[in-house]
Amino acid sequence: MDRELFAYSPIMHRPKLRWPNGARVALWVVPNIEHYEYLPKFVRTRDPWPRSPHPDVLGYAHRDYGNRVGLWRLFDVTDALGIRCTVSLSMSVIQHYPAILEAMEKRGWEYMSHGIYNTRYHWDFTEDEERAAMLESHAIHERLTGRRMRGWFSPAITNTLNTFDLAAECGYDYTADLYQDDQPWPLNVRSGKLLSMPYTVELNDALVYRRGEEGEEFARQIRDHFDTVYAEGADQGRVMCIALHPYWVGQPHRIGPFRRVMEYILSHPGVWLATGGEIADWFNANHLPLIQSHLAAREAANG
Repeated sequence: MDRELFAYSPIMHRPKLRWPNGARVALWVVPNIEHYEYLPKFVRTRDPWPRSPHPDVLGYAHRDYGNRVGLWRLFDVTDALGIRCTVSLSMSVIQHYPAILEAMEKRGWEYMSHGIYNTRYHWDFTEDEERAAMLESHAIHERLTGRRMRGWFSPAITNTLNTFDLAAECGYDYTADLYQDDQPWPLNVRSGKLLSMPYTVELNDALVYRRGEEGEEFARQIRDHFDTVYAEGADQGRVMCIALHPYWVGQPHRIGPFRRVMEYILSHPGVWLATGGEIADWFNANHLPLIQSHLAAREAANG
């Protein structure tokens, strides 16, 4: 690349990040509410349904279970615990399933674009194609909610070398396409500004369950992760993300362990349960100037 995407700074050498009301951890819970096409319209470098020949009824039906059943089971848990989520959203969901949009709107959930369909990858997209997908996401969101969309997360993590520049140019405030830090971090884009928001492929139910681990093990990993960042957060604030997929966590044998570990986390003081947009706004207003001064001083010292 022509420039460094994000400056290097060890977390212990940075200005101290302080969350609102002295919170140690900013926690955002991110359900991936996705739509997979039964017969994808096009395939480029990756087959969305590797169990060919199409249609892959098993793969499609497993994912469709999330929108039919699993999500509604997850709603019960988040309602009971007062969790307002940030949805990694296939924009086609709110076009095809108005009941899901109505349920999320009722709860005041925030959405970040996860592309149009999770079977339409961006690898090998031209810059114009990728820009068009980002702008289409904005248009769908604004038409159906009346609000501006804040975050971008490439479908199936198929970002390109143009993704971050385009996200900034298309008016997104943050991206979940990078996993390089436990704090938000400014990205060097060709115009505008963009934050990298800490997402996770570690506390991500789809990856955990595909490794053959189950609900109690996933809950243990969430608890261990939280215990570590909560202790560290007394000195230097942290972001913790829990990434979910209703077709995984919403299964009857998995929802219970997830609820219990969330009860454990929320029993602690100093946990700021926030959305991606809320974290970005607070960081930009209160901490970004300190980080910019810190990086400028480091650059000057290094000549």
